Amino acid sequence: MGPAAYAAQAKRLPGRDGDRGTQGLIGASLFGLLAATVLSGAVLGAALGLTGFALLHFAVGGATRLGVQTVWNTLNEFTLTAVPLFILLGEVLVASGLARGVYRALAPFFGRLPGGLLHTNIAVCTVFGAVSGSSMSVAAAVGSVAYPELKERGYDRPAVVGSLAGGGTLGLLIPPSLSLLIYGALTDTSIGRLFLAGVLPGLMMAAIFMALILWAAWRDPSIAPEAKRVALAEAMRGLPAVLPLILLIVAVLGSLFAGLATPTEAAGVGVAAAAILGFTLGDLTLRKLGEALIGTARIFAIIAMVFVGALVLAQAISMLGLPQQMLQVISEWGLSRWTLLLVIVVIYLVLGCFFDGLSMMIMTLPLVFPLMTGVGFDPVWLGVVVTLMIEIGMLTPPVGMNLFVLVGITRGEVDLASAARAATPYWFALLFGVFLLCLLPGIATWLPGLVFG
Repeated sequence: MGPAAYAAQAKRLPGRDGDRGTQGLIGASLFGLLAATVLSGAVLGAALGLTGFALLHFAVGGATRLGVQTVWNTLNEFTLTAVPLFILLGEVLVASGLARGVYRALAPFFGRLPGGLLHTNIAVCTVFGAVSGSSMSVAAAVGSVAYPELKERGYDRPAVVGSLAGGGTLGLLIPPSLSLLIYGALTDTSIGRLFLAGVLPGLMMAAIFMALILWAAWRDPSIAPEAKRVALAEAMRGLPAVLPLILLIVAVLGSLFAGLATPTEAAGVGVAAAAILGFTLGDLTLRKLGEALIGTARIFAIIAMVFVGALVLAQAISMLGLPQQMLQVISEWGLSRWTLLLVIVVIYLVLGCFFDGLSMMIMTLPLVFPLMTGVGFDPVWLGVVVTLMIEIGMLTPPVGMNLFVLVGITRGEVDLASAARAATPYWFALLFGVFLLCLLPGIATWLPGLVFG
């Protein structure tokens, strides 16, 4: 039986003919199976895939082969190969130590402000976010340089970790972004539009984070001892250290937005440029490059496992017509689209306590995307909002990955509870960012509209 036959059979399923009892049974089966497989201790990707295959077999007339075909067709897409390349780009940046020179070059410009070098943490995370699509890579690269430096200067250690955890989330929003790349691949949304949509919200969040630091330093000046003022001419002499990162930004984003390269080709150019700069200007060695490759393989294996499972589950959900059924229920309940968005935000906040950001996004998009676009939300705007919700998850214990990365960098000097408390203002700032995007959607949609029309 081919896909067309399965689709025709699915249209005759009881769950698609308005039988509310059958629809409820299918919905309960979906969430029951998913809960059972997750709670069994199975890997998340396996839990999603097993749930999808079970639904395809029992509720869609034995259409398990269709799930396999969906995975094969999606993994054959050229765009998806950019994901491991962007991960590798971040790993090479961490291994090469290029963050050290950038941090010390930018520090004199921000040391004059209340909050001192805590602002530098946000600024350097913003710059690194423009060449690495991984939040954890940004937090690790900048944190490994900033934490020892600021600890030695007498900065409040939890405050340092909080600023690095918040700043690290910018790696998922400022292009190139792994979350926006995977979102585009899963939803068939333009990667170029998504990357452009992340620029202004990313800069907006960086500005909000710096405003938070100013406020915190005004309330408690002891968190950031007054830095030694450096003459502007002397500070300018350190700027050449930022040049490698600027070259990488031009190589990756310039080639992409100029239409000279696809996302995958731009990622390949970025990896090659990062390796050359790492060998010539950084301390990258063949051994460190090998470790970066191994680290990339491990990270991508985790993401790919969840991605494959989510594809199977998405196929089952699509065949059963669950998004359409939920839209019908919502219309009957009279819920506004903003109320629906509030429900989705709450769900993401809860899931952020249990799943890492990318896994959470891949797991929920098969249902959230058709549901939200079905009530009129712009798919590009939605991609930025979902990314902000993922960033919140990166700061939410007990699974907040940025917190774990930075607690490891401090070697236990800042425990997880202290790191979570210090990151709480940035957690609320990201939620405030979602509110601003709802109030002013043009923050995300204006730039893609200007470039692509």
